[in-house]
Amino acid sequence: MPINRIAIGTPGEASQPDAIKAAFAEFFSMLIFVFAGEGSGMAFNKLTNNGSSTPAGLVAASLAHAFALFVAVSVGANISGGHVNPAVTFGLFLGGNITLLRGILYWIAQLLGSVVACLLLKFATGGLETSAFSLSSDVSGLNAFVFEIVMTFGLVYTVYATAVDPKKGNLGIIAPIAIGFIVGANILAGGAFDGASMNPAVSFGPAVVSWTWANHWVYWAGPLVGAAIAALVYDNIFIGNASHEPLSTSDF
Repeated sequence: MPINRIAIGTPGEASQPDAIKAAFAEFFSMLIFVFAGEGSGMAFNKLTNNGSSTPAGLVAASLAHAFALFVAVSVGANISGGHVNPAVTFGLFLGGNITLLRGILYWIAQLLGSVVACLLLKFATGGLETSAFSLSSDVSGLNAFVFEIVMTFGLVYTVYATAVDPKKGNLGIIAPIAIGFIVGANILAGGAFDGASMNPAVSFGPAVVSWTWANHWVYWAGPLVGAAIAALVYDNIFIGNASHEPLSTSDF
């Protein structure tokens, strides 16, 4: 059971050089991801007179996020593991792949990276709004909560299958591509309903900069629940009692 492998970490872990480097890697990866993803939506709005909610806008968002996440995971992989998502970090924590203290350090770095990316976008675009995630008019908070659970389940399940599973072999080489693809596909599925976040940090940055918090709980609760389910399912069913080593920074 993964619960047996959950570790708190040592008091001095957060100040170790490798942990600090990993946190910086998560910060910069998140900044890259959010700047490209959120920025693509702002650019599309500018070019189409606020047409990001059209089918073309949804496809553009899907492609931008898929490409940007592929890059963000890849550039952080050898340093931090390339989580680029508090929900992924939480799922890996439940599977015993990262300690609680390092996970908290990652969370802080990820959230700060998202906020800084949105501040840079607001400044660079001359004050354009960094739109917070929101629900479409016919979608309730509960509907969106379920959407986020299922989409994040698919994301974290993919992370476990391609990057964590000790039997993955050479499959780990394509992990960043697979992770980017599932996020892009999920945006096509859920973007029209709740924005398809799957990532609390991606939702947090725009919410802070625009100071818009309506239904923000959905974008934390859904991804964290989905990540937990994926971690427990994959670890118990497919990894089980197999030889299990903590996820290294070179596993992606």
